[in-house]
Amino acid sequence: MTEIINTSVQEKPLKRESLWTKAIHKFRRDRIGMVSLAIVLVYFAIAVLVWSGLIAQQWDVLMTSGQAGPSAEHWFGTTINGQDIFQRAIYSTKTAFEVGLVVAVLSTTIGAITGSLMGYYVGSVLDEFILWVMNCIDCIPYFLLVAAIAVAMEGNPYAMHTAMTLAFWTGTARVIRGEVIKLKNMEFTEAAHALGVPTYRIIFRHLIPNTSHILLVEMTLLFITAIKSEVILSFLGLGVKESISWGLMIAEASTEVTSGHFCNFFAASGMLFVLVLAFNLFSDSLQDALDPRKVS
Repeated sequence: MTEIINTSVQEKPLKRESLWTKAIHKFRRDRIGMVSLAIVLVYFAIAVLVWSGLIAQQWDVLMTSGQAGPSAEHWFGTTINGQDIFQRAIYSTKTAFEVGLVVAVLSTTIGAITGSLMGYYVGSVLDEFILWVMNCIDCIPYFLLVAAIAVAMEGNPYAMHTAMTLAFWTGTARVIRGEVIKLKNMEFTEAAHALGVPTYRIIFRHLIPNTSHILLVEMTLLFITAIKSEVILSFLGLGVKESISWGLMIAEASTEVTSGHFCNFFAASGMLFVLVLAFNLFSDSLQDALDPRKVS
């Protein structure tokens, strides 16, 4: 009886975990990564609630006749115009996530497609041309390029998104190009060639999906970079125009701090600092979990 049980156990095939499953398990064991992810999800929930119109919809309403300090009704006081500072800081979360998500998704998509084409046709005219375009973009100082595009598209609500996307996609394209050059010489790509699979299917069904772990990390890095850039551009007057953002709040606070009013500055910079710190820690943990050399 014992021999029969042992034989059945030995004959049962071992269940192999995928790299994604191993990466998820590794990330879940990372306490810093899980805590930072929880903080990011809280911010995301706030952005969704603002977008759905459930909270912070009175950020532009004049609550008082002038500037007021913190109170039970207005936790961070009001601005010189009488607007609630806390509601303005909460509403700015929606602005940050809107810019971050749009820019990160567009930049990653463009970078993935162009990088894959460059890597697959490495050394060709197409590869050389795209590299030349990328070098032209990268040789221009980032904020000068974004400012020029934002001014040229003044009045367009998506001017800032377009400017950042045009400046950010090149980094992702370079990383994906190098990865695709390595992948195109592997057995699964050669097998697809031997079976007569069209080139576009090899690129979009085999090569790009095998770079998804890189694209995910790149997207998280671009997301937080876009948020920081939006704050800086708004502070300089080149970003958000008809809404509110942490950059605009810090710009307003730059004149208020000298007169002893710090609430506007602390509300905006505090929200920004926590989100940037949490997302950077999350990106580091995610990159560590998705690194094929460390996943065992």
